[in-house]
Amino acid sequence: MGFSRLPPLNALRAFEAVARHRSFRKAAEELFVTPAAVTHQIKALEKQLGLPLFERLSRRIELTNAAQAALPLFQQGFEALAAGVSELRSFGQVPRLTVGATPTFVSRWLMPRLQRFMSRHPGIDVRIVASGQIINTTHRAMRSEDAGSDELDTDIDIRFTSDHLPGQSVDLLFTVDVMPMCHPRLIEGPPALREPADLKYQTLLHGDGRFADRNQSAWARWLRRAGVNGVDARRGLQLDHSTHALEAAADGLGVTLASPLLAAAELSSGRVVIAFPQTLPLDNAYYIIIGDNAAQRAEVAAFRQWLLEEASQSVSSATPTPAQLA
Repeated sequence: MGFSRLPPLNALRAFEAVARHRSFRKAAEELFVTPAAVTHQIKALEKQLGLPLFERLSRRIELTNAAQAALPLFQQGFEALAAGVSELRSFGQVPRLTVGATPTFVSRWLMPRLQRFMSRHPGIDVRIVASGQIINTTHRAMRSEDAGSDELDTDIDIRFTSDHLPGQSVDLLFTVDVMPMCHPRLIEGPPALREPADLKYQTLLHGDGRFADRNQSAWARWLRRAGVNGVDARRGLQLDHSTHALEAAADGLGVTLASPLLAAAELSSGRVVIAFPQTLPLDNAYYIIIGDNAAQRAEVAAFRQWLLEEASQSVSSATPTPAQLA
């Protein structure tokens, strides 16, 4: 059959909707027309085809054998039409990917590696949103840059958390263990930093300065885990960001707890060394969080896969070298 002999597209849409819903009323609601209009289109279609499409029973309708056989083909056809329209609308547009993450993750893990993704996928434009704001990955709404909303729209969100929302795809990127780190000159002293008990002579740098209960801080938990007594975990320099604490350690201001994964630049340059090998696993971890509406997009899937590959490589190479250990 040539295209010129096809029934009207609206009539075919009406048939597919009625067949799917088994209801003229529900089909009319979906197509934003009246039930009478749908009935008229179906009758005209049956007349043009020369055969009935539905059996009209007292309380329901059923498909004839011919309609039942043809329905999957019509559904495939409409799906193909929708895909074609989407292709036309997106033709020539560069895929854009918005990634939200904490400032620490962006500066210390993502940015040193991002060029590898951009080289592998030069056709994808990436936007990085480094923020502590609430990131909305459940749906992606169109908002202007100056909308003034406290909620940011992202395609992928990397968060340091243990909580996840329903309706999201979640992948563990990597867990975080922290270790005491300081400038190399603090090891020699005076006073020398030879064993964990010697921390009582040093300034503890707290990168979780917003922690209300200092007895539950990372330093307090590390000292308990290492079996160290006589060191007051409540004392020291309080900072509201772990990055600031690491920078203070690199400047020789004291000893901080940091992750080898996130302190790789300072460790490799020798600005800091690991004072003691005892580790403290943190309760939170870094997760990839993707809203369900974004998970099917090719650029989102590509970035997710790249993140997981990079994380696997970085974790396997994160064991400190002898030169990085005090």
